[in-house]
Amino acid sequence: MSVMETSEHRLKRLRLRSWRRGTKEMDLILGPFADKRLADLGAGELAAYEAMIEENDQDLYRWMTGQQDAPPVHAPLVVTIRMFHGIT
Repeated sequence: MSVMETSEHRLKRLRLRSWRRGTKEMDLILGPFADKRLADLGAGELAAYEAMIEENDQDLYRWMTGQQDAPPVHAPLVVTIRMFHGIT
């Protein structure tokens, strides 16, 4: 039998995963964003965030810093996170 995850538990799990990445750089990019903005995301955006954080940190860092374009599926969220941090 599978138990449904509550939205509160999901947000807590995603915040924890955002702060406990493989690299400190990504902790510092995703952690503050998760703390301040995850609760404001709609269901689709939250699902997109959850999928994006499954990517490896090296790719995420290149996307967040503009060294490489994010794949189209992640690009809108990458822009949102970059704007949150004032990265243009």
